[in-house]
Amino acid sequence: MAVLLQIKNAQKSYGNQVLLDGAEATINDDVKVGFVGRNGAGKSTLLRILLGEEELDSGEIIRHPNLRLGYLRQHDPFLPEETPLEFLMRDSGQPDWKCGEIAGQFELKGAYLEGPVSKMSGGWQTRVKLAALLLHEPNLLLLDEPTNFLDLRTQILLEHFLRGYQEACLIVSHDRAFLAATCNHTLDLARGKLTSFPGRIDAYLEFQEEQREQYLRSNAATLAKRRHLEEFIAKNKARASTATRAKSKEKQLEKMELIEIDSDEPNACIRAPLVEPRQGPALRCKELVIGYPERQIAKDINLEIDHGERAAIVGDNGQGKTTFLRTIVESLRPMAGEVKWGFGCSVGTYAQHVYTSLPDQQTVLDYLHSTASRGTTDQGILNMAGAMLFRGDAVQKKISVLSGGERARLCMAGLLLSQYNILILDEPGNHLDVDTVEALATALVNYKGTVIFTSHDRHFMKRVATCIIEVRDGHVTNYAGQYDAYLYSVNKEIEEGEREEATRMAKTPGALIAKSAKAPPRAVRRNEREIRKELSTIEKAIARLDDQKRQMSAQLLQTANQNEAMRLHNEVMSLTDQLAQAEERWCELQSELDEE
Repeated sequence: MAVLLQIKNAQKSYGNQVLLDGAEATINDDVKVGFVGRNGAGKSTLLRILLGEEELDSGEIIRHPNLRLGYLRQHDPFLPEETPLEFLMRDSGQPDWKCGEIAGQFELKGAYLEGPVSKMSGGWQTRVKLAALLLHEPNLLLLDEPTNFLDLRTQILLEHFLRGYQEACLIVSHDRAFLAATCNHTLDLARGKLTSFPGRIDAYLEFQEEQREQYLRSNAATLAKRRHLEEFIAKNKARASTATRAKSKEKQLEKMELIEIDSDEPNACIRAPLVEPRQGPALRCKELVIGYPERQIAKDINLEIDHGERAAIVGDNGQGKTTFLRTIVESLRPMAGEVKWGFGCSVGTYAQHVYTSLPDQQTVLDYLHSTASRGTTDQGILNMAGAMLFRGDAVQKKISVLSGGERARLCMAGLLLSQYNILILDEPGNHLDVDTVEALATALVNYKGTVIFTSHDRHFMKRVATCIIEVRDGHVTNYAGQYDAYLYSVNKEIEEGEREEATRMAKTPGALIAKSAKAPPRAVRRNEREIRKELSTIEKAIARLDDQKRQMSAQLLQTANQNEAMRLHNEVMSLTDQLAQAEERWCELQSELDEE
């Protein structure tokens, strides 16, 4: 076990805002760490420091000499009209067969490798960037909110990959389900301090709560004993016969200390609109066709959503979830058929096209006053503002200076202060931290109205949804079963696909992997110069690995420490596997030369 990164006494501030205050942590080469903390705590800043893009005010970051960082890029690094395979080869310098092999782990095959990247959805482009990241063979992956805007299928593919990935990972995410499925350690940033926990996110949250309750019980007992001592001292201090005992009790009292419990950061306190429950259908779609003048998305949509239901709209990116939502709220005209809301329905919408068009000249507080239902108290408005991270002077900010995330949270706050009995929510958790998402889920579960929503957060979906509506292959249908059943079916479909691919690859000779990747014909057959160049690289790698193996084996024979012996044994076995792979590739290259 090697230490890849060590953070020692890290200090970082922006003006009066302290992000890191003596923070310390260690990341080893055998862990996958879920990095959590509230919005604004400094997680992204710390990632930039680890990448060398920012510097600490004081303290140090100690990096292992062999550290190779891999960072999931948020910008698009693609050239115009470039195909995924062309990008992967250009970005990594790896041969086509290797690029095709890695891309296949994210279902990037055939036409997906040959078409322009610019025509792919955001989720598929993220798959291409993940494949590019892995081709650089990092030994520490840094992933900052990797599930944002990824559909369920891509999230599960990423999970499957990460579970089998043998190197270390540091993953920032607000998605508890994703962290629980991929990370075996947890790192928490709060009040400038880093807390490392050798367990998964759910176990860490339970530990936090148990520790806090234990401290509170201990402090309650201490306070009770203090009161008893203070009463005794007050009664006996003035008497000569008991003054000595009172003096002794005073010394005992001075030694009694309370356990310091970090003051809680304000918790999100979210209340959904108070509405009267209703019966019957809230929404009817009849022979509905949705899409755009140039392209039809889905047809023959016949469905009902009853009052009181919380309908989750699911499906892969690009299938039409947002198009369906835009159609039912009448921001997009149906191509055919009808959308009919029930009597007395009052519809409130949370979507990007709404929160990007807020009144710029109003302040946060002005906007919330204008949207709040009649009778809402000033304190109620301030509570909701605080829940959405507008605290103190922030409520006087003008909307014109708010970031996209702040506008999104303001729009959500306004919606929840209203009296709408229908809420349409498109990715409501994207700009909220774990605690606020949890508070929102609780509020929606207690809401007496109807919710129709999309989300990529599986924990949120599972908590909130009472029915599932799937948008797939040009159709919109009610999916029989709860979210767990839908999740199981998607997992099963992916696993079956992986088994089929593994069977196919097992029957495919190593030298023909390029054909399975459907690379452009010009890239499949290389000239002699290219083959000899790779052959030379492989021969150097074999010599280096062989030398390392001999050195490790010699150390193994000499060591008497059991733990050290086990570590050396594991390294020797790893080097043996790498040697075997390199020698197999050397044989393949020799075969290619013989064919020339």
